[in-house]
Amino acid sequence: MIHIVLYRPEKPQNTGNIMRTCVAIHATLHIIGPITFSIDSKDLQRVGMDYIDDLKMNFYPDYEDFVRQNKDADIYYVTRYAKTVYSTYDFSKKIGDVYLMFGRESTGIPHEILKEHQNRLMRIPMVPEARSLNLSNCVALVSYEVLRQQGFPSLATEEAIKGPDFLFKD
Repeated sequence: MIHIVLYRPEKPQNTGNIMRTCVAIHATLHIIGPITFSIDSKDLQRVGMDYIDDLKMNFYPDYEDFVRQNKDADIYYVTRYAKTVYSTYDFSKKIGDVYLMFGRESTGIPHEILKEHQNRLMRIPMVPEARSLNLSNCVALVSYEVLRQQGFPSLATEEAIKGPDFLFKD
């Protein structure tokens, strides 16, 4: 299972989009606080739509609490400071849970945390002049790469709601 970890997210719209992604891929969302908005905010409700009713989510008041409650977590840290591209990691044979941590929209993951886990840093390639991509896009990009490598376990690979031949029915 994939776990998405957001370190002190700042924008409820991004967090709402990430909530929808987590539900769509059966991921658990972990939010590390403190945060600048309410988890119950109207912005989150609007962006997350009815998807958030099915969301598996844990909130931690701070990073230390997250670490304490997830001692054996297999965590990868997404950062512009990484030297290894995210698609370089091999998740095809991973059996246990994979945690993907993403930082704040403005400042990313604290450098102290990154320095402690240098062999677990992953980078999304982009032009040298770009500082970052949208947080919710990064979450989707990296989490779907992990799922692709694993063969999209338990995810529908054809239209399930209206049926696989919906386009061809008259």
